[in-house]
Amino acid sequence: MKKAVIATGGKQYLVTEGETINVELLDGAGKSIVFTPLLVIDGEKTTVGTPEVAGVKVTADIIEADVQADKVTSIRYKAKKRVHTVRGHRQRQAVLKINKIT
Repeated sequence: MKKAVIATGGKQYLVTEGETINVELLDGAGKSIVFTPLLVIDGEKTTVGTPEVAGVKVTADIIEADVQADKVTSIRYKAKKRVHTVRGHRQRQAVLKINKIT
């Protein structure tokens, strides 16, 4: 089974063929996108790129372009000072389905 490490949105993801992952927001639902991997694992053989592995591509389809992640809340509270603020944020994400590592 082939595995690869791809970079998108300032983060790195370990992916396999047929896997579905949530990444930072990408445009274009239904489009195909190509990544050049940073590392490829093929059974016992591991190839590390400098900075990317030459001749290898990871293709993925964008299933959904704009999905919101779970809400993250932050609270600011000061005792006896009547300070109480609650903020919420939901990050926008895209859902990718990894098709091939070639």
